[in-house]
Amino acid sequence: MKKFVLVLTVMFLVFSQGLFASGGDEAAVESDKPVVLTFLIDKNTQIDAIRAVAEAFEKKTGIITEFEFHPGSAEGENVIKTRLATGEMADLIYFNSGSLLTALNPERNFADLTNEPYMDTFASSYKQTVTVDGKIYGVPSGSAAAGGILYNKKVYDDLGLEVPVTWDEYMDNCQVIKDAGKTAIIGSYKDDWTSQLILLADYYYVQEQVPDFADRFTRNEAKYATTPAALEAFNKYKEVFERGFMNSDFLATTYDDAQAMLISGDGVHYHMATWIYEGLAVNYPDQVENIRFFAQPDNASGLNGITVWLPNSVYVYKDGENVNAAKQWVEFFISNEGIDVSKAVNPPKGPYVVRGVELPEGTLAGVLDAMVYFNEDRSAPALEFITPVKAPNSPAICVEVGSGITEPLEAAAKYDRDTEKQAKQLNLPGW
Repeated sequence: MKKFVLVLTVMFLVFSQGLFASGGDEAAVESDKPVVLTFLIDKNTQIDAIRAVAEAFEKKTGIITEFEFHPGSAEGENVIKTRLATGEMADLIYFNSGSLLTALNPERNFADLTNEPYMDTFASSYKQTVTVDGKIYGVPSGSAAAGGILYNKKVYDDLGLEVPVTWDEYMDNCQVIKDAGKTAIIGSYKDDWTSQLILLADYYYVQEQVPDFADRFTRNEAKYATTPAALEAFNKYKEVFERGFMNSDFLATTYDDAQAMLISGDGVHYHMATWIYEGLAVNYPDQVENIRFFAQPDNASGLNGITVWLPNSVYVYKDGENVNAAKQWVEFFISNEGIDVSKAVNPPKGPYVVRGVELPEGTLAGVLDAMVYFNEDRSAPALEFITPVKAPNSPAICVEVGSGITEPLEAAAKYDRDTEKQAKQLNLPGW
């Protein structure tokens, strides 16, 4: 009997060791499985640069990124909302920066990145657009577009002009240019969206002088017509028109025509954003370096800065299985190493919102001009990024005031009335 028990004991131990060894192997195999992050993105987005960063991240960490795609526009937004509601969201989400973010309930759905060390490198104008109730949820994807004034540097040099920092100095420069027989400010109102740039680019000065304007505008407590800092943009249209600084055919001139005028020097200033450089670089590669950039000036004391259109952002789904790995991904994405990979695939056509980034050799001089304002934190997001309230007929209103048809105060009041219908459709409080 003793021998029998001894044999059973030995067999049990052998079997147990084999079982535990097998279990250990399975655990080892399990731990050797690579982490796979899923990334949900609009199918219309150009992802070559993002994919290149993902591949570099995989090479560095072994963490794989798999892309999933959703439709664009409102349909895609509904897909995102549905997946968040059902808990079937990807680890990483590519989505708008700005006012649309609140519709996704970021506090419930996205990881709080406020205290991540890289936040100190982001321009405040960007952080403002991914902050909800004091918490920051996103990191920027790509470069921004700066709104201001493009100018022909050769003409400036020939006429001995310096970059203006006040509106009065700018108007003085325009008078010198007009006296020299050239168009001081190119108007391209045939493409009516371009008429808005004086209004839109002026928002930096509104925010600096009335920091809570966007919040109060959203709540129907502030208006363009009754806020002097906001009304000033409409006054600028009037002065430009009355002093005859635009080309006589500004109502028939297109966006493409304006670029040709700027390149040739027949027109010297163009109120536009730096996204224009993409087309200029393709169509006028030998002359684009002569087209430089400065902030639309104002006479507000001590202020000189730009309004910016910010890139979309990447967010981390807080209830995902790979939150820590996803946080590693976004940290790499906006590191100098990650941005170096991105810009090698997609060179910037505007400034980065991450300070300290070295722009690649060959970056256009106008983009470098705009980057100065970011590095010195003299920028504000375009109003559309921080309020859902917009005036659908803004282009037509700007054409009217820019053509001398409507007085500034009347145009501002019309702009205010135009926002009301949309605000009510959105069921915003106060409307």
